[in-house]
Amino acid sequence: MPVITGLSVHDLRFPTSRTLAGSDAMNRDPDYSAAYVVLRTDDPAAPEGHGLTFTLGRGNELCVAAVRALAPLVVGRPVEEFEAMPGAFWRRLVGDSQLRWVGPEKGVVHLATAAVVNALWDLRARRAGQPLWKLLADLPPEQLVACVDFRYLADALTPGEALDLLRRAAPGKAAREAALRRDGYPAYTTSAGWLGYPDDTVRALCAEAVAAGWTALKVKVGADPADDLRRVALVRETIGPDRILLLDANQAWEVPQAVDRMRDLARFRPLWIEEPTSPDDVLGHAAIAKAVAPIGVAAGEAVQNRVVFKQLLQTGAIQYCQLDACRLGGVSEAVAVVLLAAKFGVPVCPHAGGVGLCEINQHLPMFDFVAVSGSCEDRRVEYVDHLHEHFLAPVEVRGGRYRAPTAPGCGLAMRPESIEAYAYPEGRAWRSG
Repeated sequence: MPVITGLSVHDLRFPTSRTLAGSDAMNRDPDYSAAYVVLRTDDPAAPEGHGLTFTLGRGNELCVAAVRALAPLVVGRPVEEFEAMPGAFWRRLVGDSQLRWVGPEKGVVHLATAAVVNALWDLRARRAGQPLWKLLADLPPEQLVACVDFRYLADALTPGEALDLLRRAAPGKAAREAALRRDGYPAYTTSAGWLGYPDDTVRALCAEAVAAGWTALKVKVGADPADDLRRVALVRETIGPDRILLLDANQAWEVPQAVDRMRDLARFRPLWIEEPTSPDDVLGHAAIAKAVAPIGVAAGEAVQNRVVFKQLLQTGAIQYCQLDACRLGGVSEAVAVVLLAAKFGVPVCPHAGGVGLCEINQHLPMFDFVAVSGSCEDRRVEYVDHLHEHFLAPVEVRGGRYRAPTAPGCGLAMRPESIEAYAYPEGRAWRSG
């Protein structure tokens, strides 16, 4: 019986602040970073699993320390213990009687949980010889429900209701999988609209995106009102009247301010406003959603657990569910949110603006399409064109659509030379800077 024999964690930071890639109204100089976990086993067929959680630089060392605190709960355990009951295994990780006081299920410890849990799922998919989306889609409904911790969800979704959702989606799975492999999955690009880019750069990048076949583009807002109006007008003019325009305020506004600002920006016909206010303000999001309709509200990249997602869905506060397996407690909790979103009929449109996030989060809507909601209508996954070269199985996007991954795992295994170069602070990229 294979056993998890070791866990190593690396503080990896990429100096994206030097080009202002990733800049927005709240994060003006991010350095895309990862607490990167490698699980080792004594199984020669699948010796390692790779996972990460995402940060913006300073504080990444706290996630690394939290991963080390979780290691004794994982190292020495049989691999089959996670594979047989992933929901129970996840519950033990987040329910440690001492560590949960520095959570529970939120903050730095929960980010660290994501890195460890994602490595466990990567290991499981490697052992199965399948990409994560295919592994999840092929699980029988009873096994998939066993992946989820349903605590605190009973007023919104029970295990029985989840089973019914999955069983109703079973007809047509093979046809949807064939369509996914043939056509890919819809995406949108954020790479043209970072807040720190000058107007000429935004205009040029938008034109390049249109030429490359992108039909949906996102632009950051939340700065000076006049600047927002100018930049959004520039983007709409460049991409034309028929392409989808998305706006992202990155939590910059108060609730009344968000309503006022969107009243001015509505003339450019955005599909959604993303993170208009604090990610913890469920009622604030609900008030904004009511006031700005038919423009939708999107949120989730900074939502800390399935319970807050439950409340956002119950109150009609979001029309687009932007879950992230590196902000939630890993793939296990992300599956719970996919099921919740299906129950409430809200499209899953994952956040993927960060190192490794495209690689792992692409799997979740593909799984949703094949095995849960059965639809990719009004759904799309974020794409940014940064840092994919550091992964052994990077995402592939063509014509504004993700191509379904075929490599076993979650896609998070990084090149050894990248780990060495971007380790903080001793790596070559930081010594030279």
